[in-house]
Amino acid sequence: MERFVQVTVDGLAAGSVYAALALALVLIFRATGVLNIAQGEMAMLSTFVAYTLVTAGLPLLLAVAATFVISFAAGALLERVVIRPFEGGDPLRIVIVTLGLFLVINSTAGWIWTYDTKRFPSVFPDERITVAGVQLTVESLGTAGLLVLVVAALTLLFQRTQIGRAMRAAAENPASSRLVGIPVGRMLTLGWGIAAALGSLAGILIAPRLFLDPNLMGGVLIYAFAAAALGGFDNPLGAVLGGWIVGLAEDWAGTYIDAIGQDLKILVPLAIIFVVLVLRPAGLLGTREVERA
Repeated sequence: MERFVQVTVDGLAAGSVYAALALALVLIFRATGVLNIAQGEMAMLSTFVAYTLVTAGLPLLLAVAATFVISFAAGALLERVVIRPFEGGDPLRIVIVTLGLFLVINSTAGWIWTYDTKRFPSVFPDERITVAGVQLTVESLGTAGLLVLVVAALTLLFQRTQIGRAMRAAAENPASSRLVGIPVGRMLTLGWGIAAALGSLAGILIAPRLFLDPNLMGGVLIYAFAAAALGGFDNPLGAVLGGWIVGLAEDWAGTYIDAIGQDLKILVPLAIIFVVLVLRPAGLLGTREVERA
C-alpha cells in the first residue's frame, strides 16, 4: 500500500509540471485561437535566460522574476513580428510557422549555450517530509500549490475581468470584437505574452528535475499536449486535471505494467491523446462546438 501511495504522489508531482506547460498551451489557444507547437521551446529558452542570470550572480528568485518579465516581452514581440502576419488566415499556416519557430529556437539555444547538460537550481528547498511512510518533497508540494494559485488567477482573469473577457472575445470572433471597440491586436499580443511567461514557469519547475539543455522540453511537450487534450484546450482547470491524470497514468503504468516499464512510458500520453480525439475531441471539461443548421 505504501508503494502505491508513493507512486501516486510521484505521479501527481510529475503531472503538476505537465499541467504548467499545458496551461500555457491552453492560454494561447483560448486567448488567440492558435495551437503553439513552439511553446515548449519558448519555455526552454526562458529557462536558459534564468540560468544565465543566476550564473551571472543574480539571486535565484530575482532571476526568476526577471525571466518572467523578459519572457512576457519576448512572447508579445513574437506575436507582433512572427505570428501577426498570418493571423486570420489558414490555421495550418500558423501551425507550420510555430513548427518553424520550434526549430529556430532549439537551434539558437544550442548555438548560444551548446548542447551540454547543465544543472539548474530549484526554487524550493531540497527537503522531504515523511507522512505515514510516504516521502513528500517540498518541491512537489510547492509545485502543486503554485499550480493551483496560477489556475485560480487565470480563472479570475478570464471570468471576472474586462481584459480577460476581451481576450476571449478577440480570439473567438475578431470581427465582432472590433465592431464593439475591443483592440483585437493588443489582446492577442497580451495573450502571447502571458502564455510565454507561464511557459517559463513550467521550464523553471522542470529543469531541476532533469538536466538543462536545448532538448529539455521535447518530451514534456508531448505530455503537456496530452494533458491539454484530455482536459480541454479551452479550460485552464481541465489542463490541470489532465496533467494530473497523465502523470498518474504514466507512473502507474510504468510501475505496475511490466510490458511498459520505465522505457515505454511515453506511450501513455500518446494513447491518451488518441483515445480523447476519438471519444471526446473537446476534452473532459472542454466546450463542445455547436453549429446551427
